[in-house]
Amino acid sequence: MSESHTPPSGSARLNTGVAHNARVWNYWIGGKDNYEVDQQVGEHVASINPVVRDIARADREFLGRAVSYLTRERGVRQFLDIGTGLPTADNTHEIAQRIAPESRIVYVDNDPIVLVHARTLLTGTAEGATDYIDADVHDPDAILERASATLDVTRPVAVMMLGILNFVLDTDKARDIVRRIMAAVPSGSFLVLTHPTFDPEVGGELQVPAMEFWNENATPPITARGAADITAFFEGLELVEPGLVSCSQWRAASDSAVAVPQYGAVAVKP
Repeated sequence: MSESHTPPSGSARLNTGVAHNARVWNYWIGGKDNYEVDQQVGEHVASINPVVRDIARADREFLGRAVSYLTRERGVRQFLDIGTGLPTADNTHEIAQRIAPESRIVYVDNDPIVLVHARTLLTGTAEGATDYIDADVHDPDAILERASATLDVTRPVAVMMLGILNFVLDTDKARDIVRRIMAAVPSGSFLVLTHPTFDPEVGGELQVPAMEFWNENATPPITARGAADITAFFEGLELVEPGLVSCSQWRAASDSAVAVPQYGAVAVKP
């Protein structure tokens, strides 16, 4: 196991005795903002589902390609990143502002460790804006209200929902959250989404036992979904080529990219 960094506390919500997704994910991608309990659970999940680290890395690389594509090729200058997780190299604002310094980014998370690191997230260009709001994906109205202080919601916004709807266990509620957020942004806006799956077509058979262990030993609880349910999140939107695919293969540099059981897609609001 890698040496862990002791993340600062600073929040009554911080529970260092139970593994938490943001910290375990950080451990899987080689970060140091995690505790021994996160490493232990992360190692056990990886023993059940050996590709979990590949999933974590592929999801991060998908973010980079999607933000670069939207900024460079589609002219997007505003991003609402919901469920951002712990900051690491090449966060959304760094990628977007490297291409277009005037880009405006709002991060949303309700994890106390992420809140402690918000100061890192807030470092952006003078020409643009970078903000962080402490809010829950289950409360889209609060997210939209607070994000509007930084983003101009009369202009296109890329809504980033990477690996976050899997923590909304009720599928109908998850679809409603997406609908409400996308209804609040104008034509020309985008939905960028990744989601774990149990579909065997992309090697998802081991996701179920791994998630069962996770739900018994860590927080928050998680669920996987099939391609049909994930595609339904894009109702009323137009999928950008190549559509819903393994996130490792979405506009990958090589045609030989190996599929991971995490779907990814980008869609535009007509």
